[in-house]
This record gives sequence, C-alpha cells and structure tokens, in this order.
Amino acid sequence: MKIPRSNSNDYTDQMADQRRDFIKELSKKELNHVGHFSGDPEVYAGNIEHFMGVAQIPIGIAGPIRVNGEHAQGDFFIPLATTEGTLVASYNRGMKLTRAAGGITTHVIEDKMNRAPVFVFDDAGRARDFGLWIKANFDKLKELSEATTSVGRLISIEQFAASKMRWLRFNYICGDAAGQNMVTKATRAACQWILSQQSEGLEWFSLAGNLDTDKKHSYINYLHTRGKRVVAEVTIPNDYIVKAMRTDARTLHYQRQVSNVGAIMGGSVNNGAHAANGLTAMFIAMGQDVANIAESSAAIVHAEVAENGDYYFSATIPSLIVATYGGGTGLPTQRECLEMIDCFGANRVNKLAEIMAAVVLAGDLSLSAAVMSDEWVTSHEALGRNR
Repeated sequence: MKIPRSNSNDYTDQMADQRRDFIKELSKKELNHVGHFSGDPEVYAGNIEHFMGVAQIPIGIAGPIRVNGEHAQGDFFIPLATTEGTLVASYNRGMKLTRAAGGITTHVIEDKMNRAPVFVFDDAGRARDFGLWIKANFDKLKELSEATTSVGRLISIEQFAASKMRWLRFNYICGDAAGQNMVTKATRAACQWILSQQSEGLEWFSLAGNLDTDKKHSYINYLHTRGKRVVAEVTIPNDYIVKAMRTDARTLHYQRQVSNVGAIMGGSVNNGAHAANGLTAMFIAMGQDVANIAESSAAIVHAEVAENGDYYFSATIPSLIVATYGGGTGLPTQRECLEMIDCFGANRVNKLAEIMAAVVLAGDLSLSAAVMSDEWVTSHEALGRNR
C-alpha cells in the first residue's frame, strides 16, 4: 500500500484530493479542515512532499512594539501563530510597557552560518599537520566554496581537535537566507578538493561531523554563534513598572537573580522566561524553519537596577537562525506576515532578527512581572483553555 503520487506533476488539487481520500479510507476519519487552503498546490513544491492540505494555526496580533535598532526602526505590529491562550496578550503587555519607556534598542553583533566536516587520520600528529595545511590553503578553500553560491561568503574556518580527529567549522555569511543548504553545498565543494589532495594518513571523512550541531542547541553555538547574535535592551522607569505591571524594579531584579540560580541548577541554555514561545509563534507565522527553534530559543538575560531605581533589562540571542528569502518565506500566508513588518525579500534579514529579539525581551519582561504580581495563573484562568 503506497501513498498516491504522480511522477509528472504531484502538486495539484487532484493529487492532494487523492492523498486525503487515501488517509480517510485508512483511518475512517474525515479531513474536511485539512483540505481547505487558499494557495495553489504548485506553490508548495520544494517545501513539502506528498502535499495533502494545511495545518491551520490561529494568528494573533501583538503590538505595536517600538524598536530602535540599527536595521529595524519604528513601531511594528507582530503576527504570532500559536494555540496557547494568553501568549499574545502577555507579549502585547510587554510591548506596551517598553513602548512607553521609549522602545527597545537592538543590535546584530555577529552573523555566521556554519558546516563542520570531520577528518580522521591514522595518528594525532598527522591530524595536527592537516590543520596547519588547512590554514595555509584558506584562500583556495574560500575560492572553491564561494564558487557554488552568489551570496555566500566564507569568513573563517575554525578547527577543533580530539584524538586523531580534526573538525573544520566553515563559517559563512549567507545574505538574507538562513543558509544551511547553501553552506552544505559550499563546504562540500571545498572538501572535495581537500580529499583530492590525498592528505597523508587520512583514514575517514564525513561532511557531517555534527560539531555545527545543526538543529540542536549546544554551548559552542552559545559562545561562537550560529545564525545571528542579537542583543535587545531597554531601560524602564520604576514608576512605569509599578503602574503597568503591579510590581517594581527591585522585585523583578531579585527574581532574575534567583531565576539565574534555577537555570544553572537545571542545566538550562536559557536563563530567561520563555523565548521559545514568541520565537516559535513568529517562526510559524513568517515561514521560518521551526526546527531551528532548538538553537534559536537559547538566550542570555541580564538585568540591573540603576541608582535612581530604573530597570535595565537585556536579552541576548546567540544563535537566531532566520531568513527573509528562500525556504518557507515565500509561501502565501507566510509572505503576508513578513510583509506586515516589511521584512520580506532582500536586505531585510537583520531587520527581522532585531524585531524578533525585541519581541523576546518584551515577552520575558511581561511574564516575569506576571509571576511577581501573582497574575500568571489568573491570566491563564481568564484567557487560556484552563478556564
């Protein structure tokens, strides 16, 4: 028994109908809602196989959020695709508070996508010598890898050694694309030339050495970056916090210190509140690869109380992997959501990264305040499914 498929044109209403009928016959269940979609099936070619319909996730609007970035400047209404009640309301509250304080300042401070092949030699000495040879031939490797892409640029090759193994972490700038496929193709071209040189003592090679930790969070990405490293920061007068959040700066700061200890004890890669919530909702709405949340949701949250009582709050996202071109960004609803914030197409990816970081900060600030003012449970009772 095989899933229906057409070798000539698999992206048609007819083929989608056949696959839904196939599943209905097996499961004895209707698929009435799955089969309702507005886009032509042809637009999904390259994004899905065996297309039969869509998963409809509700989208809410939060904002406006005020961003004072290097790339994102102004007020933005943010589309959030989620099934979690209170999420949009919580982010909306944080956006209101930070907007009243003048907005959130953002910076993209590092940018690179990587692929990390591994080379295994017959002894550690030859692995070391191979590393020296790689350094001497960087220009050649740069030329070969960049020949495969019109936008990708090789900026460095980091090396990591263990036993007789040598990992090469090729780091690229990828324009407005997320870049995983781009850097895989580019790195393969470089490695094919490396292998053709027949390095003495080379026993084994793999293009996927797992040190890039693709779609898995890791401390190497926490420190070395994969995607965009973005910082969002804001200073809020204590009076605003008391009025809008029914708590105060010193209480929030103390809670932040205690939460840091809890995160350390739990071995968390995020000492903040819930970056994954806002990022996942934006990823779904805006056509990002949702599996990248495994890396992108890591965050480093820091807070200070000024002598006058004002509250400084920042969120650093060390591995934010986003795109404004390619992947799912061009699909009908996803493109509309990107266009809502003027983040579709060329020369907008850093703008999108700054907006997303600002949203994370607003959401973490709001949830922390809700916990301290004892509104966390009551908000879910009022707006969430547990009502």
